[in-house]
Amino acid sequence: MNMGKISFVKVWYFYLNGFRNMTWGRTLWLLILIKLFIMFFILRLFFFPSFLKDKENKPEYVGNELIQRSAAYKNINIKN
Repeated sequence: MNMGKISFVKVWYFYLNGFRNMTWGRTLWLLILIKLFIMFFILRLFFFPSFLKDKENKPEYVGNELIQRSAAYKNINIKN
C-alpha cells in the first residue's frame, strides 16, 4: 500500500513539474477543463436525459426495469 502511494506521489510531481515548466501548460489545463465541462455537463443535457424525473415510485420502476432487462437478456442468450 505504501509503495503505491509513493509511486502516485512521484507521478503527480512528474506531471506538476512538467506542466509548470511548459510555456503552454496553463493554456493546456484550461483547454482540458473546458473539454471536460463540455463532455460531462453540456453533452449530458442532450444525450442522457433523466428517465426517473417523471416517475413517482422510483425504486419500483428501477426494480421492474432490471427484471425485464434481465429476462430479455437471458432469452437472447438461450436462443443463441
